[in-house]
Amino acid sequence: MQRAAERDQRSQRAKGRGRVLVCAAAVPVVLLVAGCSSDSGSGDKSAGKGSSGGDTAASAGVSASPTVQAAAYAKLPDSCGVLSKKTLTSLVPKGVKSGKKGSSGDAGTRASCSWNSLDNNGVKGSQFRWLNVSLLRFESDAARGEGNQLAHEYFTKQVKDAQAVEGAKNAKWQTVAGTGDEATLVHYDLKKKEGSFKQQTVVARVENVVVTVDYNGAGLAGEKTPDAKALAKLAEQATKEAVAAVSAANGDGSAGAGAGTASPSPSKPASKSPSPSASASKAAKSASASPSSSASKKS
Repeated sequence: MQRAAERDQRSQRAKGRGRVLVCAAAVPVVLLVAGCSSDSGSGDKSAGKGSSGGDTAASAGVSASPTVQAAAYAKLPDSCGVLSKKTLTSLVPKGVKSGKKGSSGDAGTRASCSWNSLDNNGVKGSQFRWLNVSLLRFESDAARGEGNQLAHEYFTKQVKDAQAVEGAKNAKWQTVAGTGDEATLVHYDLKKKEGSFKQQTVVARVENVVVTVDYNGAGLAGEKTPDAKALAKLAEQATKEAVAAVSAANGDGSAGAGAGTASPSPSKPASKSPSPSASASKAAKSASASPSSSASKKS
């Protein structure tokens, strides 16, 4: 009986150990499954965060392209047609039909026209006049800036160049009202062997276009020197008319009359001014070339 009881106890202990081993063996499996499940969930969440962060970074890195306001004026008028016959008759009495266009690679951006007049009074001498109108249009550019600002910078350079012409005497400048957005008159005397020349340069800006009018007169071979104030008034009139022509060519009839006052400024002619016609005397050729060539060297 006692032995039988001991065998039963040993048998029960053996069964107990077996259950413990089975349970112990099952634990790693549960942990392994739980671990895999945890890693999988963690990986998905991590991937999601990475994807979201990448999208945010990508969107943050995108910046808007720089833009500038389009230039107001898109074209230029015919350079030899900006002045009326009446105005030309006042400035170049004997040269209304002498208009000659300057060479330009792009007439829509740069243009010019010049006229010359020689009124021969025989032994009393001759009255010489020379006129040049230059037009320069600026486009807006993302790298350089808006057309109006570029035109203003050029306007300023033109005025400074006109004030610094080599050999100029008694140089003075003044603003011109009622002509474009800003306008300046520079006038000076230029003494040459043919005579004393009275030079008038008016520079005006209307929106993104710069108009430069060069006008000079001289009494040759004994003729009296023309009145500088009279020449200046004619040059201003021509500039106002040219500015209005630019505005009209772009469908704006009011911009040309805008009152503008500006500090000394703008630049050289859009193209070299052509020499007077063959009918003019040698003295007249020299007279017309000198003032304009000096300005070109400075610009």
